[in-house]
Amino acid sequence: MQHKQPVFSHQAPQAIGPYSPAIRSADLLFTSGQLGLDPVTGELVAGGTAAQTRRALQNCALLLEAAGASTADVLKTTVFLRSLDDFQEMNSVYAEFFTQDPPARTTVQAAALPKGATVEIECLARLPSTGRTGSRRKR
Repeated sequence: MQHKQPVFSHQAPQAIGPYSPAIRSADLLFTSGQLGLDPVTGELVAGGTAAQTRRALQNCALLLEAAGASTADVLKTTVFLRSLDDFQEMNSVYAEFFTQDPPARTTVQAAALPKGATVEIECLARLPSTGRTGSRRKR
């Protein structure tokens, strides 16, 4: 296996810059920060921080799935919020995705996020050793 291998999902939004949506290195998967972008339109979902958090985590889950993993395999997340005033709203949705043995997490306030988003989330996961490889092709 290559030292690093890009991972793509046909169901997740396209990257909005010159970067890979996720990178696999050995048995680790690093996702790029995921916004609450609708995969079809490429625009932020309506509904504020809760809706954007849900969509960002769904987008993370799609990348995890493409690599043969799930949210249960996530070791660490980093959450960027435009305002820490939105912490409780983000946290209540986040708890829906990580119900058992939640990963370590860092949450920070960012002065601004791409596309005017209120939240961006990245994940670090250990890939299960089941031989699943997932889709790594660009759309």
